[in-house]
Amino acid sequence: MTLDFCGGAGGAGADSTIIDLLRRLQIPATLFLNGRWITANPTLAQDLAADALFEIANHGTNHYPLSVSGAAAYGISGTEGAGSVYDEIMINNARLTELTGARPRFFRPGTAYLDDVAAAICVALDLTPTGFSLNADAGATYPAVTVAAETAVAVPGNIIIAHGNHPASGTGPGLARALPYLLAEGRTFTTLSAAIAP
Repeated sequence: MTLDFCGGAGGAGADSTIIDLLRRLQIPATLFLNGRWITANPTLAQDLAADALFEIANHGTNHYPLSVSGAAAYGISGTEGAGSVYDEIMINNARLTELTGARPRFFRPGTAYLDDVAAAICVALDLTPTGFSLNADAGATYPAVTVAAETAVAVPGNIIIAHGNHPASGTGPGLARALPYLLAEGRTFTTLSAAIAP
């Protein structure tokens, strides 16, 4: 289970119902925090970082798609050049290291897009570029019934992506339906670090 917290205009909220659900059901998750979201939610970021149920990962400094050519994704312009890629990764990486006391292992760029060169830079910086295999909420745009249906088809090995920064979306209610169902079906959840050997 992975959740993105993207920040920025319209995306700086926090869906406490999702965090409460994961804690109540004791579902570990990897939380990808963007620098803008941390700025808007410093106390909650500290709370999440202190909870052993959650692994904190890097979702970039400004939520840019990661590219050396400025390639856009979902209408968001990407980084341009290696220096911009470095800044998008490492400024927030330093912030997360200070927040958690440990260097993040995983990086997911804004929109989860990165080109081959940016991916190589990420690896050279000793971070694992991370995508997903099951899109539960399409950037927090799906209604609850669709989030529930998409999540409920998860199989072992899936990396689920959803968003924890849109409290008015269907993500929270949809996960509240699907996650207990998956647990009842015998599914278990883990953080990325627990699932992927170093």
